[in-house]
Amino acid sequence: MIILGIDPGTAALGYGLIEQEPGRLRAVDFGCVTTSADLPLGDRLAAIHACVVNLIEQHRPVLIGVERLFFSRNVQTAFAVGQARGVILLAAAQHRIPVREATPNEVKLAVAGSGSADKLQVQRMVAAILGLAVLPQPDDAADALAMAICVAHRERPADPAEDRPRAAVLDRSSIEPIARGRTPYERAVREALAREQPARPGPASPARSSNAGRR
Repeated sequence: MIILGIDPGTAALGYGLIEQEPGRLRAVDFGCVTTSADLPLGDRLAAIHACVVNLIEQHRPVLIGVERLFFSRNVQTAFAVGQARGVILLAAAQHRIPVREATPNEVKLAVAGSGSADKLQVQRMVAAILGLAVLPQPDDAADALAMAICVAHRERPADPAEDRPRAAVLDRSSIEPIARGRTPYERAVREALAREQPARPGPASPARSSNAGRR
């Protein structure tokens, strides 16, 4: 199962594709698309749409993860994210691909175990979970990969039993004890944390913007 994660923005849009394989997650491709401030807004949004469509047609993801719009102190940034989200949702709808949304804090919590994790912590955990030799660069691409990992974490393995209707309960553990480590994501996070504990890596050398899926 291939998942496309996107960190939306009109100036810079990060993208990250991962594949969920039995027992692990691996990076397929990642990078960042930038548009010039000298271009009219319509042209910039058209370029973003074309890029997302190209990624969809090339990699055929089954899910797309994108940042959920939330109130921000920086109104201009919120508008830019909203405009980019619009063309991403359009591309997804045109190709009939389901969209999953999460806030930045939810993504950080899912990947690094803390909603207040900084960018370096997120990069390190993304690299550890996906088995990357170097930290993913730039930040927008790392955030997009983190979004894809978050989506993979939320999607349970296909199981007819999981599709049965459930009644709302206050304490799910009382009717269904939590089974830790049963998904590839949870195993990957546990192994990544174990590798991080003995010795944290130092600053990594810069990586190319889009090279995860190339040999």
